[in-house]
Amino acid sequence: MEWIFGLYLFNALFMLFIAIWEVRRPAKALNWIIIVFLLPVIGLLLYLSISNPKFIHRKRLTSSKNASNKLPKTFGDSASVIADALRNLTVNGLRMGQVQVFNNGIAKYEQLLESLKKAQKTIDLEYYIYRNDQIGNRITELLIKKALNGVQVRFMRDGLGSYKFPRKKIRQMVEAGIECRTIFPLRFPWILSYWNYRDHCRIVTIDGKIAFTGCMNVGYEYTGLKPDVGFWRDTHLQIIGDALVDLQTVFEVHWNMAVPERIKSKTNRKTKSDVINPIGREDHVRWSAELGSELSTLDYNEINISPKTRTFQKAYIHTLEGNPGIPTPVIRQTYFICITQATKTIDITTPYFVPETDIIMALKTAVARGVRIRLLVPLHNNQKIVDIASRTYYGELIEAGVEIYQYDKGMIHAKVLIIDEEIAEVGSANYDMRSFRLNYEVCQVLYSADVARELTEQFERDLTDSVQLRIEDLLQRSLTDRIVEQGARLLSPLL
Repeated sequence: MEWIFGLYLFNALFMLFIAIWEVRRPAKALNWIIIVFLLPVIGLLLYLSISNPKFIHRKRLTSSKNASNKLPKTFGDSASVIADALRNLTVNGLRMGQVQVFNNGIAKYEQLLESLKKAQKTIDLEYYIYRNDQIGNRITELLIKKALNGVQVRFMRDGLGSYKFPRKKIRQMVEAGIECRTIFPLRFPWILSYWNYRDHCRIVTIDGKIAFTGCMNVGYEYTGLKPDVGFWRDTHLQIIGDALVDLQTVFEVHWNMAVPERIKSKTNRKTKSDVINPIGREDHVRWSAELGSELSTLDYNEINISPKTRTFQKAYIHTLEGNPGIPTPVIRQTYFICITQATKTIDITTPYFVPETDIIMALKTAVARGVRIRLLVPLHNNQKIVDIASRTYYGELIEAGVEIYQYDKGMIHAKVLIIDEEIAEVGSANYDMRSFRLNYEVCQVLYSADVARELTEQFERDLTDSVQLRIEDLLQRSLTDRIVEQGARLLSPLL
C-alpha cells in the first residue's frame, strides 16, 4: 500500500507544479490537472510530451527602423489605429506592395508554376504540408529542373505535416543540388522535446521579387478536384514589392532553425545533360493531361469562385510572425486589436474556431458597439474534434448578435479577416490555441480598400453556398450531443 500512497503523493505534487507553471492560463492548467488526476502516470507523460514546459527561446522578429511609418490620412480612423498598434509586433514595420488574391488552389498553382519556371537566381519554399501527389510532383520536378540549370533552390518542410513525403524524393532533390531541411523532424532528439511545436507557414519567394503566402499547402485536395475530399475553398496571396522582404526574413530565420536532411548522395550530382525524370515520364504526361483538361474546362461561375486574374492591387502591408518561443502570442494579439478597433464591419472566415475567452469577449463587445460581425465556418469540417468543440461557442455569440454561417458546398479552409472595408488579414493562423501559442505562423495585414473589396466579394459569394446558424438550431441538439461538445471544449486549450 505504501507504493500507492507514494504514487498519490507524487501525482499531487505534479498537479501542484502544473498549477504553478500554468498560472497565467488557468483553463489550460485545470484541463491538465483533470487529465493527470484521472491518468496518474499517463497524464504526466502526456503533459511533458504535449505541453512541454521547455520553451524555445528566440527573439521576436521586430525592428524599430520603420517606427515612424504611418498610413496616409486617406485611410479611416480604425485603419490608422490598427496600423499604429501593430507596428511594434511586425517583422519590420509598414511596407508597400502589390497583391494578387487567389480564391482557389487551381489559380494559385497555375501562377506558382508559371513564376517558378521564370526563376533566374533563387527559389525558397517553406510549407507545412507538401504532398507527393499530382501537384507536389509537378512542383518538385520543376524545382529539380531549375536547380540543374543553376538556380539556387532551398526547400523546407515541417516534420509532422510533411512526414509522408518520401525519402527517395528528397534524395532526388539533394542529388540535383537542392538544399533540403526539416523543422522539428520526427526523430531523436527533436521528437522528445519539440514535436508539439510545428511550422505552419506557407512561404515561397522567387528571385527576391515575387512571393506567395497564405492558407494553401501543396496538395491535390486544394484544387477542389480530389474525389474523396470534395470541393475545397481557400485563399492565397501573391505579393510583389518591398513587402516580400519581410517574408524572406521569416524564411531565413526558420531556415536557420531547421535541420538539414540526413541523405548522402549515392551518385555524383547530376548535371543538366543528365536524363532525370523524378516522377516518371508516363506519370508526368498523364498528370499534365488530366490537370490540363480539368483547368481548361473549369466553370468558375458554377463553382462560385472568382477566376484567376492578372490584377494586382496596391496595399500597405504588415507582416507578422507567430512564434512559440516568446511570451507574447503575436497572432492572437493581432486578432484582438483588429476586432476591438473595428467601427463598422467584421467578416471572419476560418476553418477552425476554438478561440480563447478574450477573442470571444472582443467579438461580443464589438457587436455591442454597433459593429456588424459575420463569422463563416465549415458545415462539414475535416477536423472532427475541433468542429465539435467549436459548437459550444456559437450560442453565446449568436445571442450577442454575431451572424454565423456554415459553408455547405465543401470544405472552406480560408483564413481571412476583413475590417471596415479597407483592412484585411490573410495568413496561415487559425482561431485556436495551437495557432496562438504552439505554431510558427505568418500572416499579412493589408491596408487597401481594393483588396478588402475583392475579399468581401468572395465572402458574399461564399454566403450563397452557406446556411445561417440560428439559436433554434442549437437548442434542438440532443443531451448526448451537448455532453460530447462540452467534453471536446474541455480539451480546447490543448487543440
